[in-house]
Amino acid sequence: MTMPGDFACPAVDESSPRYEGWRVTAVCFVVAMFCWGFGLYSHGIYLAELQRLFGWSASLISGATTAYYLVTASLVVFISDAIVRLGPRRVFLIGTCCLGSAVALLALIAAPWQLYLVYLIMAVGSAAMHVGAITNVLGLWFDRQRGLAVSLALNGASSGGIFVAPTLIIAIATTGFAAAMVGAATVMAATLIPAIAIWIGRPPKRAETTGVLPAPDGSESGSASTPTHWTRPEALRSFAFWSVAGPFALALMAQVGFLVHQIAFLEPAIGRSRAGLTVGVLTLMAIIGRVALGASVSRLDLRRVTAISLVSQAVALFAMTQTTNAAALFIACAIFGVSAGNLISLPALIIQREFEATSFGMLVGLSTAIGQFTYAFGPGVLGVVRDATGGYTAALALCIALQLAAAGTIRMPRFSGSRSI
Repeated sequence: MTMPGDFACPAVDESSPRYEGWRVTAVCFVVAMFCWGFGLYSHGIYLAELQRLFGWSASLISGATTAYYLVTASLVVFISDAIVRLGPRRVFLIGTCCLGSAVALLALIAAPWQLYLVYLIMAVGSAAMHVGAITNVLGLWFDRQRGLAVSLALNGASSGGIFVAPTLIIAIATTGFAAAMVGAATVMAATLIPAIAIWIGRPPKRAETTGVLPAPDGSESGSASTPTHWTRPEALRSFAFWSVAGPFALALMAQVGFLVHQIAFLEPAIGRSRAGLTVGVLTLMAIIGRVALGASVSRLDLRRVTAISLVSQAVALFAMTQTTNAAALFIACAIFGVSAGNLISLPALIIQREFEATSFGMLVGLSTAIGQFTYAFGPGVLGVVRDATGGYTAALALCIALQLAAAGTIRMPRFSGSRSI
C-alpha cells in the first residue's frame, strides 16, 4: 500500500511564491481556523448555552466533550490511511461536511443522547481536519520547506481562538443560539468547500521512491539500515518513537490543562476582563513563536528547542504562582505562549527529521492520537486537584512537573534505528 511519504515534490523551488504548495498551505490555515475555532475553543460556549437552554449538568455536557476528544484521537490514528485511499481533497471535504453538520445540528438537539451523537459527528470532522491531517497533507507537497509550511498553516489554529470563538459569542448574543449555529455552519461551508475543491489538487509524486528524504541539513532522514516502512505495532514497541510521542503527550496534557483553567486561575488576581486579555496575549505570542520556528527550523536542534520551550513554560507557570501583579502575570502568559503553538508543530518536524520519509504520515497520525488521548484528561485532572486542594497552586505544580519530565525525556539518548523497547 502506498503511504503518504511515497509522495514528494519534484525538483522545484518550494520557496517560490508561485509554488502550488503555498496555496495548499493557505487552505490548511483556514481548515485549522475552523477546526480549532468550532472544535476546541467553542466547547465552553456550547456548555454555557446548553446549560442555559436545558439546565443540563456541567458533568453531562463535559462528558460529551471528553468523548469527542477520545473519539477524535482514535480516528486520527488512521488519518494517513484515509488520505492515501481517498486523497487529501476528499478527506478535507468530508471533515468540513461533518464538522459543519455537527455545528448546525447543535441548534436542533433537545436531549442528551442527541448531544453525544452530534459530538460523535463532530469528532469525525475534527479528525479529518486536525493537526494529523494537516501535517499529512502538507507532507505531500513539501520537503525542505515543510517546517515553515506546517508552522504557517497551524497558525490557523490560534486564529480560531482569536476570530471564530469571539464572533460566535457575538452572534449568539445578537441572533440567539440556534440561528448563530446554523449561520456559523453556513459560513464555514461557503468558505471551505470552494477553497478545498479549487486549491487542493493532486499531490506531486516523486519519480523514484527510496524511502529516504534529505533532512533540512542535507543529511538523510531516517535510517538506511532499517526497513523502508514502519508499522503501528513496531512504532508502539519502539523507544525511538516513544522518545517523541511520550514527552509531547505529557507536555500537551499540562498545556491544555492550563489553557482551559487559565481564566479561572487568573480572575481572582486581576479580574475577568484582564484575565480574558491574557488569553489574547498568549495566543498572539503563540503565532509569533510558530512563525519564528518555521523560519529557522532547518538550523535548529529540534529536541533542544523542545526542552528549552518546556522549561520556559514551567518557569512561567511557577512565576504565576508567586505573584498577583497584573504586569508580571501578563509577561508570564506571554512567555508561556511563545512555545504553546510550537508544541503542536514540533512532533511532526522531529518525526520528519528522524524517521523514514515513507512512514511520516502514519507516525505523525499515531503521535497526534497519543497526545490527544492524553491531553483529553488534562483539564479534568487539574480540576480534581484544584477542588481537592482548594486552589490552583498544586494543580499548576503538577503541570510544572509534567513539563520538566517531558523536557528531560526529550533529551534522553535515543536509538533511531531500534524498533523494539
